[in-house]
Amino acid sequence: MPFTTGRWPKNALVGKRRTARWSSSNMELAGRCKVLPVGSAPVSPDVMNFFRVALDFPLVEGYGQSECAGVAHIADPRDFDSGNVGAPMISTEVKLVAVSDMGYEPTDTTHGEGEAQFPVRGRGEICFRGPTVFSGYFKDPVRTKEAVDADGWLHSGDIGVWLLDGRLKIVDRKKNIFKLSQGEYVAPEKIENVVAGSDLVAQAFVYGDSLHAVLVGIVVPEVDTVVKLAKSLGISSSDIVELCQHDEVVAAVHMDIVRVCKAAGLHSFETVKTIALHPQPFSVDNDLLTPTFKLKRHDAKKAFLPTIKALYSQVVDLVGGHHVLQV
Repeated sequence: MPFTTGRWPKNALVGKRRTARWSSSNMELAGRCKVLPVGSAPVSPDVMNFFRVALDFPLVEGYGQSECAGVAHIADPRDFDSGNVGAPMISTEVKLVAVSDMGYEPTDTTHGEGEAQFPVRGRGEICFRGPTVFSGYFKDPVRTKEAVDADGWLHSGDIGVWLLDGRLKIVDRKKNIFKLSQGEYVAPEKIENVVAGSDLVAQAFVYGDSLHAVLVGIVVPEVDTVVKLAKSLGISSSDIVELCQHDEVVAAVHMDIVRVCKAAGLHSFETVKTIALHPQPFSVDNDLLTPTFKLKRHDAKKAFLPTIKALYSQVVDLVGGHHVLQV
């Protein structure tokens, strides 16, 4: 597998010349730390580069799960290109399986859209097989059968892409559960059901991922109650499109959402940090609901991506001194 040259990245060169200032950091580790693996959640490139310079030894991202003995992929210490988890460990077979309902196929040659598009050698759900894969969950054959197929492949629930040089990049999540950047697991459907308990909310789409510390939400308002709310705020308009853009209305709806989340006993990290109001209901016709009226989460993310980015720019969700916008 080809690697980048064993040189520090350009944006780290200035810091590299100042290594003497940071030499005490490694000395406090008794000078014995040669490489630092990181995992559990993706790390911002800014954070990776900062600590590579500050500590003066390589940081590498790894990937895996408890069911495959922890680590199945790990980046090479000589590779300074952040955002991927390297090549498979020698003990592990890895393949990508089609997730057609989300538009991911092993035959895909590109990922992303517009300026963010890049070439790949396949996309799909990441699956592991090998001696490190577990034999099953304790006294839980049903759950074991859901995780491991008849051929012994462990289905991770994560969506990955093969980069052209054989490294793996995690890009999405198949299962309706994800981890925030601080390591907390979130079940968005549970939160959406709680949010919908507000009299002001008709439908909700809660978004978060492992590059962000907080949740944001796209909320379809309950028209009649929101119009009444607007009048109580001294707003005469009854146009729901106009009201969805009104800061006072948005703030009042968000305040009520926070109230119902607290009343339901949700943790603070499960409470939506900020919202946008969307006047058009989610439906089968606009491809945001399945025929059984379940939210098509992947399609909702694509449809509301500009709004999601705007919401994250409004909240304190800082990594490495920058708003995290890699969604």
